[in-house]
Amino acid sequence: MSKKVTVIGAGNVGSTIAYTLSLGEIASEIVLIDINKAKVEGEVMDIVQGTSFREPISVIAGDYEDAKDSDIVVITSGIGRKPGQSRIDLAQTNVNILKDITPKIVAVAPKALYVLVSNPVDVLTYVFTKISGLPESQIIGSGTILDTARLRYDLSHHYKVAQMNIHAYVFGEHGDTSFIPWSLADVSGCKLDEYEKLMMQQGVVEEKLDPEATLKYVQKSGGEIIAKKGATFYAVSASVNKIMAALDAAYDSVATVSSMMHGEYGIDDVCISTMTLIGPNGVKGKVPVDLTDEEQQKLKASADALKAVIKSLEI
Repeated sequence: MSKKVTVIGAGNVGSTIAYTLSLGEIASEIVLIDINKAKVEGEVMDIVQGTSFREPISVIAGDYEDAKDSDIVVITSGIGRKPGQSRIDLAQTNVNILKDITPKIVAVAPKALYVLVSNPVDVLTYVFTKISGLPESQIIGSGTILDTARLRYDLSHHYKVAQMNIHAYVFGEHGDTSFIPWSLADVSGCKLDEYEKLMMQQGVVEEKLDPEATLKYVQKSGGEIIAKKGATFYAVSASVNKIMAALDAAYDSVATVSSMMHGEYGIDDVCISTMTLIGPNGVKGKVPVDLTDEEQQKLKASADALKAVIKSLEI
């Protein structure tokens, strides 16, 4: 069933999410909200002029009252990263923006499923959970779904196999303390090291994967894109639309999104990405896949780093 979706923030990320959404079938109504009225009106004009090629859809530049009864709300508002800046550097500024937005949108869309995209996304997902008054099931941070997509692209490029056949994930913070639980990685059910050995024997792959180089690609490619073109928004938009598709589906899906931890892996009171069950009713909970002791330590270290940032903030 097509949804009413509100996107808050008409910067590069928000407007690209709205544009990508307008091309698909998830939404029948899209409301784009931004403090910069001229910018949001221009973005909507640009988007609607391409909608004659699809089934009818409503796309408007609106205010919070226009978001009433939204099924999904995507929050992208905030200051974007500048070259050389970490996501954590944005924390207090974007927390303050979120504190302003939250009561306005929750008042008109109390039953919506909320997808937090602004950075630092894990921190903002935690703050939104604490200040919104909404059930945790309605709150999803985009988390490491983009990092996971970056990982699968890199592995696909190395192994010369379709990304859809690669099952590998990024856990932890969407940021510098993220990690790859290699114990979970496989290609269509074949463990990654076994697949690599087989492909090298067949001459498909010439050299072994460098796990550290792969992790560096996952963690640093966003910053490299920002340095080269000023912002990242295409892959972010595709990732967020993937989350929304899961929220509109008949069955639940498992995705590496950020949501509140309640003792899983010994971690509590922080939003972080592990395997998470999401669907038409929002977040069902974490999927407790087995991690090695080393992987659990990395997850705890990532959680502790986020907690230290949260502790330093005015919420």
